[in-house]
Amino acid sequence: MANFHSRSNSFPSQSHPIINDVEDHLRRLKSTEATSTSATSICANLASLRDLHECINNMIQMSSIQQALSNEQGQSWINELLEGSLRLVDLCEFSRDVACSTKESVQNLESSIRRNGGETAASNDIKAYVASRKKITKLVNKYIKNLKSLTKNSTALPDIEFGTMLKETETLVFSILKSALTLISGEKEKSKQSWSLFSHFTQTSQVHSEKDDVCSLNIQAVEEGLEALLRSLIKTRVSLLNVVSH
Repeated sequence: MANFHSRSNSFPSQSHPIINDVEDHLRRLKSTEATSTSATSICANLASLRDLHECINNMIQMSSIQQALSNEQGQSWINELLEGSLRLVDLCEFSRDVACSTKESVQNLESSIRRNGGETAASNDIKAYVASRKKITKLVNKYIKNLKSLTKNSTALPDIEFGTMLKETETLVFSILKSALTLISGEKEKSKQSWSLFSHFTQTSQVHSEKDDVCSLNIQAVEEGLEALLRSLIKTRVSLLNVVSH
């Protein structure tokens, strides 16, 4: 873990509120990411990541940071920061699309159940849902495998505090988005139990309220959290690009 109280020469000599905010967000996220396995905890961490990136975006606007990014030393590693920000945008966009596809497949099955009087879904609709789930799981597994390769080959930055903060943030985003993908695809045991519960709903309407809590509402919340985070990630990337262009 980085020593957040050790300032590099490129940072203000006195503690700055914006930098303190970034440090505080990083500490809180590090303490909760390991337990980010339920939809509720993942949504909370997505919101925290969004807030963290808003703070980082404010930090990039600081004159001392822009000066550090513009000097010879900063130019040597800013490309790595830009590549990292692009990886985050791509991953978050993929995660949002997976959540959207999953939600749509659930809603289609729900519609089929309603058309059949709330007792069961049509056989063809159940098969379509199962096929959709398998396709999503396959895509997620492939993406996560590629993601491990990307993060493994990621270049370490020099021990400059701003760069260290962004790299630690990148690691946190990867970890939490991976948890979100794992939950949505049903890879973890809890997720498998949840989707198993939903499969029972295709045969009986008795668990309707449980199914809604496990699937539709939670997926909707995760999707919205991913969309909000994506906007913040894009904003941060644009800020970095603006520094390079000046």
